[in-house]
Amino acid sequence: MIAFDADDTLWHNERLYTAAQSTLKQLLAHYHPPEWVEQRLYATEMRNLAHFGYGIKSFALSMIETAVELTEGRISGGDIQQIIDTAKGMLAAEVVLLDHVQDALEAIAPQHTLMVITKGDLYDQEQKIARSGLGRFFAHIEIVSEKRPETYAAILRRYDIAPERFLMVGNALRSDILPVLAVGGHAAYVPYAQTWAHEAGERPEGNPSFHELAHIGLLPALLAAL
Repeated sequence: MIAFDADDTLWHNERLYTAAQSTLKQLLAHYHPPEWVEQRLYATEMRNLAHFGYGIKSFALSMIETAVELTEGRISGGDIQQIIDTAKGMLAAEVVLLDHVQDALEAIAPQHTLMVITKGDLYDQEQKIARSGLGRFFAHIEIVSEKRPETYAAILRRYDIAPERFLMVGNALRSDILPVLAVGGHAAYVPYAQTWAHEAGERPEGNPSFHELAHIGLLPALLAAL
């Protein structure tokens, strides 16, 4: 079984958040420098994960909360509406595939069972998968609230997959790579140009089940070598 993360592994995603952060910084430029806005937004996101989980809707609520906090309640209704409109634009944004994704999936799908394991808002992730045109490649789709070792262990049990027969492909060391290695699976790390700080982690150098690819187009060659 080969499983894929979705955001920033199959299609571009983080750049939508970067653009939204720029909008928030511009809105709050009269109150605070952009570096401070970015720090406070990140702290608010971390605080709100336990309440709202991951995804654009959670991010939008954190932007609004940050704006209210940093302006001491003086932000205008018009500015809050602009934050809401920004979030709606993110939800409606075109799903742009990363280079090599289509070709890689077409090359490996005939020989392997493929799955998506992604976290975030259920509706948003389902919509992106549908709009991506990639759904036909995947036999199973798992949208989870968090990616921990126990999350992957439960999925492996559900599908009766031996860990050593499982490969996870993703761009986030914290979510896609380290917890899979912890349960005995293989993990292929495909770095993305921009990665959310929350997903950072240390490369597990020396682990024979850890593989790093410059781009996803190299995946078929990795599978042939395993």
